[in-house]
Amino acid sequence: MSRVGKNPVAIAAGVTANVQGQTVSVKGPKGTLSFRVPDEIAISQGADGLSVVPRHESPRTRAMWGMARAILANNVKGVTQGFEKNLELVGVGYRAAMQGTKLQLQLGYSHDVVYTPPVGITIATPKPTEIKISGADAQTVGQVAAEIRRYRPPEPYKGKGVKFAGEQLRRKEGKKK
Repeated sequence: MSRVGKNPVAIAAGVTANVQGQTVSVKGPKGTLSFRVPDEIAISQGADGLSVVPRHESPRTRAMWGMARAILANNVKGVTQGFEKNLELVGVGYRAAMQGTKLQLQLGYSHDVVYTPPVGITIATPKPTEIKISGADAQTVGQVAAEIRRYRPPEPYKGKGVKFAGEQLRRKEGKKK
């Protein structure tokens, strides 16, 4: 049995949730997010918030039950508080700068890497070696951070590259004579 799915999703003040069939749209101060709940799951809106209940008992239904509740909770949190990921650039000459809405990265290649963020994502560079990615959708924020990190993942010998803030890297020992 899902332990996460049993809890109702509380709707915060200033947030409106609209359930139409299997689609739930959540609107708040930071935007609007919608999610299509799998057919195995029934969704209803009550006084305590959104309730997620499985229609029948199977391993897939139990997995979808917890997932649907977690995504709905993330949508409510996203339209109220938003989500943020921080990246760090480690390496000599590695820099990031904003050009309008585009992110320009200097990562040791012969050319600059220019990244255009999707709609609803805000990128800021408070320092030349720091990138802040923020938005209402948790999945999109994480995907953008992963795409930027993929341009130059940290290498295991010196740790140079783009890494998540606070990420622990496994370092290797260099060649011995």
